[in-house]
Amino acid sequence: MLKSLFPVTQSSTAKRRPSLPPARKFDRIPLLDLHRQYQQIREEVLAAVERVCASQQFVLGAEVEALESEIAAFVGARAAVGCASGTDALWLALVAAGVQAGDAVITTAFSFFASASAIVRAGARPVLVDVDPDTLNLDPELVKARLRAGGSYKVRALLPVHLYGQCADMDRLQGIADEFELSIIEDAAQAIGAKWRGRNAGSIGEVAAFSFYPTKNLSAYGDAGLVTTCDLNLAEHLRKLRNHGSPRRYHHEEVGWNCRIDAMQAAILRVKLPHVESWNQQRRQRAATYDRLLNDAGLVSKKSNSPVRSLSISPHAFHVFHQYVIRAQRRDELCKFLGDRKIGTEVYYPIPLHLQPCFAYLGYSAGDLPESERAAQEVLALPMFPELTEAEQKCVVESMAEFYS
Repeated sequence: MLKSLFPVTQSSTAKRRPSLPPARKFDRIPLLDLHRQYQQIREEVLAAVERVCASQQFVLGAEVEALESEIAAFVGARAAVGCASGTDALWLALVAAGVQAGDAVITTAFSFFASASAIVRAGARPVLVDVDPDTLNLDPELVKARLRAGGSYKVRALLPVHLYGQCADMDRLQGIADEFELSIIEDAAQAIGAKWRGRNAGSIGEVAAFSFYPTKNLSAYGDAGLVTTCDLNLAEHLRKLRNHGSPRRYHHEEVGWNCRIDAMQAAILRVKLPHVESWNQQRRQRAATYDRLLNDAGLVSKKSNSPVRSLSISPHAFHVFHQYVIRAQRRDELCKFLGDRKIGTEVYYPIPLHLQPCFAYLGYSAGDLPESERAAQEVLALPMFPELTEAEQKCVVESMAEFYS
């Protein structure tokens, strides 16, 4: 059993903490509330749905082409290719970048399952590397060490994940990619609008994958995804791959997949895209409010026995807070305590990828990637969405202070 970063003692958890001003009580504080967003844009959304229904063009077509153009401009890429999901976007990006059977791809051990499963689906082998404990993004020094160690599989690409809405250290990872002649494929599923040194996620690597799952910062009303690139030839390859490997009807140059995006989802995403920057700014404000409230409550400090630890933000990163995640002592007990008070939380992610049963063939064991394993024991996402009120946040933090008092 790994030791927690937090020593759990009676004195560290029972110590009396500064009290917050009484917070308003709520029947329920959800982790995410999409109803509030819908009320703001309802008329625009319904008009977009009507436009698609009137056109009777439901798969690809003008709405998809317009969305692709608009997101390419937003991200700063030369091309964007819509697809059916973020998982499909990862697979498309990998295959278009030349990943094939017998290759290996380095990625993080601490991410959603699709980051690794898409590599397997492309016929390659995931090489899972541990994370920086401060940001929980892929640790470049460990990537470099893994590459220098060699192995029987040819590593063709790096797949960094911009976890929770903060870009991985793209300076150091690009230097490693240049040194070892590797492609960089960004997993930007959680990071629409995030930046690294002023460059948008999705414009930094050779190719990038986005998810528009309903919980994302830019969300569809169903599954949808998209790939961005600055290579126009690669973009054409992506378009063929998403449509059965077919450049034109009934002509198939390679075996692709049916992972096209629906026009309905594209139209809804076009309504939402102009709001993303303001929504992201509101998320950043909510994160700053949590930082202040947790500090005022005495829950976060530089002391080793602090019951809550915040994740670090790189000075080079523009974080868009897809999730606001803390590392907490007695995480599971805290999660239950908040749940009993109808406060939504979630653990992203309770099992690191190298310990998933389906990846047993990769040969990893408990203890091999200790930072990912510690993170899986301690992370907890608190309610986070643009319309979240400060009163609701005070109630969340007041409840946490009650738990640790």
